[in-house]
Amino acid sequence: MTAIKHALQRDIFTPNDERLLSIVNVCKAGKKKRNCFLCATVTTERPVQVNVVKVKKSDKGDFYKRQTAWVLRDLAVVDAKDAIKENPEFDLHFEKVYKWVASSIAEKNTFISCIWKLNQRYIRKKIDFINVSSQLLEELPKVAEESVPSGENQNVAGGDEEVVDEYQELNAREEQDIEIMMEGCEYAISNAEAFADKLSRELQVLDGANIHSIMASEKQVNILMKLLDEALREVDQIEVKLSSYEEMLQSVKEQMDQISESNHLIHLSNTNNLKLLSEIEFLVNHMDLAKGHIKALQEGDLSSSRGIEACTNAADALLQCMSVTLQPGHEMLHAVKQQQQRFSDLREQFARRLASHLNNVFVQQGHDQSSTLAQHSIELTLPNHHPFHRDLLRYAKLMEWLKNTDYGKYEGLTTNYMDYLSRLYDREIKDFFEVAKIKMTGATKEGKKFGLHGSSGKLTGSTSSLNKLSVQSSGNRRSQSSSLLDMGNMSASDLDVADRTKFDKIFEQVLSELEPLCLAEQDFISKFFKLQQHLSIPGTPMSDAEEVDGGTLSRAHNTGGLQSMSSENHMIRQMMIKIFRCVEPELNNLIALGDKIDSFNSLYMLVKMSHHVWTAQNVDPTSFLSTTLGNVLVTVKRNFDKCISNQIKQMEDVKISKKSKVGILPFVAEFEEFAALAESIFRNAERRGDLDKAYLKLIRGVFTNVEKVANESQKTPRDVVMMENFHHIFATLSRLKISCLEAEKKEAKQKYTDHLQSYVIYSLGQPLEKLNHFFEGVEARVAQGVREEEVSYQLAFNKQELRKVIKEYPGKEVKKGLDNLYKKVDKHLCEEENLLQVVWHSMQDEFIRQYKHFEGLIARCYPGSGITMEFTIQDILDYFSSIAQSH
Repeated sequence: MTAIKHALQRDIFTPNDERLLSIVNVCKAGKKKRNCFLCATVTTERPVQVNVVKVKKSDKGDFYKRQTAWVLRDLAVVDAKDAIKENPEFDLHFEKVYKWVASSIAEKNTFISCIWKLNQRYIRKKIDFINVSSQLLEELPKVAEESVPSGENQNVAGGDEEVVDEYQELNAREEQDIEIMMEGCEYAISNAEAFADKLSRELQVLDGANIHSIMASEKQVNILMKLLDEALREVDQIEVKLSSYEEMLQSVKEQMDQISESNHLIHLSNTNNLKLLSEIEFLVNHMDLAKGHIKALQEGDLSSSRGIEACTNAADALLQCMSVTLQPGHEMLHAVKQQQQRFSDLREQFARRLASHLNNVFVQQGHDQSSTLAQHSIELTLPNHHPFHRDLLRYAKLMEWLKNTDYGKYEGLTTNYMDYLSRLYDREIKDFFEVAKIKMTGATKEGKKFGLHGSSGKLTGSTSSLNKLSVQSSGNRRSQSSSLLDMGNMSASDLDVADRTKFDKIFEQVLSELEPLCLAEQDFISKFFKLQQHLSIPGTPMSDAEEVDGGTLSRAHNTGGLQSMSSENHMIRQMMIKIFRCVEPELNNLIALGDKIDSFNSLYMLVKMSHHVWTAQNVDPTSFLSTTLGNVLVTVKRNFDKCISNQIKQMEDVKISKKSKVGILPFVAEFEEFAALAESIFRNAERRGDLDKAYLKLIRGVFTNVEKVANESQKTPRDVVMMENFHHIFATLSRLKISCLEAEKKEAKQKYTDHLQSYVIYSLGQPLEKLNHFFEGVEARVAQGVREEEVSYQLAFNKQELRKVIKEYPGKEVKKGLDNLYKKVDKHLCEEENLLQVVWHSMQDEFIRQYKHFEGLIARCYPGSGITMEFTIQDILDYFSSIAQSH
């Protein structure tokens, strides 16, 4: 092993400036045994670095090579496996665990002991040595003297010295002195023994000189000793004097200690007095209410502006005194308790006086407003509450004070205000709506037809009066066509445009009067009762729910009297609902009356109400006004849908006369009237989509029932009924330019064209009936396979038969037949649509087409026969022209 150590030191570690301190022959545990050496080394240069090196024998020769090296600082654990039993296995934990088996237990122990020594000297890092005998870590192994090759002077362990303790670095001065000595001796490097002998001789010379110098200075030493003895005596004298002085000062010290303690007590007393003064000043400054404030709270005039201001300032001062944050222990002071009780009594007294005064103001306002109702009963206006609001807003700060200090009285005032104002607004709004109803129905005498009686104008009509009104309102318009059609009850009234415009203005004025009234009252409630308005999202759940029940407002509140935003919004809405409880029923009654007067009024109401709802929702989508108008808008929309449904039902119930021609059907004319009116009303309206849906329902009903009436018609041909009515529908849609009915307009035009052509073809088959039958037979023979030039050889279709048929239709007979046809067409068509000339011109074109078709058949089937019709195309044109002019 010594030879291996020497070889490893020489070949591997000396070139790298390292010294080998310990070695162990190992192999990896659990694998095929391939021996290698673990070496503990240190570098020769400072700072010293300690390494654990794995050395392995080369596969290609008999020499060793360095395979892996670990820095000792990275070693975390040394596991010897068993501290009691001898075991050659051990583990080293670097970045991962390396398991080894030593060739001998002595080498393993020596190597572990060396690692422990190197860690203690150079690293001083906490390396865990587990399963290692404590003796092994305290004593140096005996074999350590052999751990370094001879000639290297490497003593790792022995005595109390540490590993490699022999080396000490020279300082700068020592290096300089050695260099000077070596420069004075030329052979210092070449002959070290001679140089050492010389240094030894010089050292002996210096020692002798030192001894002679000490002996020469004995006299000076004696003198120095005498001086020291005298100095000691002086010191003893001084100590005696100091002791006497200390005894003298001891009594003074005791007196000063007493003075110091007295000063400390005086300072403590002053500090306590200052703190007591500070506490008293705090209580006096924060809990002392001025006499003027007390007088204002007890006797202040709540009816004048100056008195209200004084009471407001006094109430704020009282609230500040009661809200002051007291230090611990203040509540136990009798004066503080007495003052707090006084403040509570003042608060209760003033709150009671304030609530009583405001209740009186509410009652007086109800009486004052009632006196002004007479002058507003004639005009369609609502009384202005601004002066009342202006007077009450002077008490807004006092209401806020009451809300924060005595919520029970605040809640009672809120309830009383709702009770008084709801009764006042009930009278005002009901009278206002009665005036509106009277103006809508005209004079009182005429209003009786609609269930209005006297100045009160209460709606007393029953369901039967509603039906009678519907019949009366539609009777005038139907009287013009009563001889033709039995129309039944119609929903549209015969009131002219002026009456409808008047209704529209009255309805708009009603909404315009209600809107500012509600907004002003809501704004006043928010300011007066200190309820902050916050825009909220519809459908947001409310906390601290409140309900109006039996005239009292039940409102949950927290200990501090503070409410969430949603709760205050909800409280405002509930107060508005209670105060304006009659608005929605009165609006619904007014809408019902308008619908009774004329069902087309629902169009005006839908547009106006939609606009006001849209305006209110832009301000606050959850406000009372927005919610109420939204509910009423639902009723208006239902009336509108009912109006559309009634018109469709009346179309389905229409009956035609069997004795007179049909002409333009009444519901077609009424659709035109409805569309023209609706387009004028819904121009730039927000609810255009509702009208478009109604258009689609109505037009499909018109189309369906026109075909139904045409199929049932006996006096007028079906094609005429379809042609005239669809022409009228097409003309209406073209004039009004309704974008959602473009497809229906094209369909109406197509139906009109198709039935015009059908009617013309059917009518023209009669004047030349035999000629038509003859050529139909010719075309049938050709269709059966007979060649056109061979048709003339057929017995029934020879040239003689053709001449015989043509002779039956000379020009005079043709003109006579056309004249009879013109008269018949004139009987079929109605004058309102004025389609006679259009139909006559189409018949002329069709007749000419048939004429050319007959001539073509003669030319192809009877070539060279010289057979022609007894009248020409010019004759046809003259016939048609002269007949049209003669009629």
